[in-house]
Amino acid sequence: MPGFKKITHQKKERKKLKFNFKNMKKTKYKKIFVITGSRAEYGLLKNIIKKLYKNKKFNLKIIITGSHLSKKYGLTLNEIKGDEIKIEKRIDLKLKKDDPKGLSKSIAIGLNKFTNLFDKLKPDLILIAGDRFEIFTSAIAATLCRIPIAHIHGGELTKASLDDVFRHSITKMSHLHFVATQIYKKRVIQLGENPNTVFNVGGLGVDSIMEQKLLNKTEIEKHLNLKFLKKSILITFHPETLNKRSIKKDFISFLNALNKLQDTTIIFTMPNHDIDSSIIRKLILKFVKNKNNSYFFKSMGQKAYYSCCKYVDCMAGNSSSGLLEMPTFKKYSINLGNRQMGRIAADSVINCKFNTKEILKKINFALNKKNQMKIKNVKNPYGHGGASRKIISKLERINYKKNFSKEFYDILKP
Repeated sequence: MPGFKKITHQKKERKKLKFNFKNMKKTKYKKIFVITGSRAEYGLLKNIIKKLYKNKKFNLKIIITGSHLSKKYGLTLNEIKGDEIKIEKRIDLKLKKDDPKGLSKSIAIGLNKFTNLFDKLKPDLILIAGDRFEIFTSAIAATLCRIPIAHIHGGELTKASLDDVFRHSITKMSHLHFVATQIYKKRVIQLGENPNTVFNVGGLGVDSIMEQKLLNKTEIEKHLNLKFLKKSILITFHPETLNKRSIKKDFISFLNALNKLQDTTIIFTMPNHDIDSSIIRKLILKFVKNKNNSYFFKSMGQKAYYSCCKYVDCMAGNSSSGLLEMPTFKKYSINLGNRQMGRIAADSVINCKFNTKEILKKINFALNKKNQMKIKNVKNPYGHGGASRKIISKLERINYKKNFSKEFYDILKP
């Protein structure tokens, strides 16, 4: 029967796609390159990096790029050095202008430099996280050099950001996928990735919080040279890179709401290097200059940042941190606009449009102590920690060179 033969053939084809961890040969060590291009993503990767360094099965090399090398963004390579992590190579993307031409030039520079690096040093695997254009560049180079890619935090959605495009593209170039929720696992499989290569390990941010010894309130005030008033709020805001609305107009409506707050410490962090990020930066600096209760930091470092999350009353802006990490601290996050639209969110996340009256109303709600009690038992959908340990456990068991070639996993097949 022709139909029977066809179905049998398809089943055999699917069996070929399965990874057999038990039968794979163990090498003396595996040369892994971890690539980081921003302060936020380095903070997420730090636990994995430290664990990989201690593991004798791996020969780990750290490659830094992007805003780590920029004074404008806090020169965060110094944070990496402060953690006593050896930097193998610096890939300078010449980040200057935050317009499409400037970012395109940086991508071209990165593609050339990463390709040369991978061709020369020939890693067994590159390990990358997230959705930034710097990381996207390294993934293209690795694909051209036929180097397997392990990708963390795929399958997520951020509908008003170019990061969405970069993230899904990285997924299609990657061979191993470590996702943060079961829904994200299904989405990666929907993109044509073999289910046997997709692992739900939880969020790296939660993992970092659980393994971090945070500063107490007095220590964080001294460390950052600030004073917590009766109320406090942490602000992290980035451009909506796919939105045709005026980013300047939207952000001013946000600042107008913040300007009406009384007895409130307002703490700003630096926006990412995205299109039009300089507009946000200039407006923040102007606001802080005229407000004694406001502070601006290019980069706090992960420990200080999470310590702030612990002691502020709430967070506001449009950073993924408000969805991925703030729920672990049982605090409200005011999520502005559409940048994070599509991401799974806890009950502590309050969505809000760019309207001064609405923003002020929801911030005041989040700052109210009685309302804060309503989320004391909120659950973070991104888990309870352990992601780095789970990822390393999988990396130990896989022969990367043997699995470079992959096929599209077609969910439409019967």
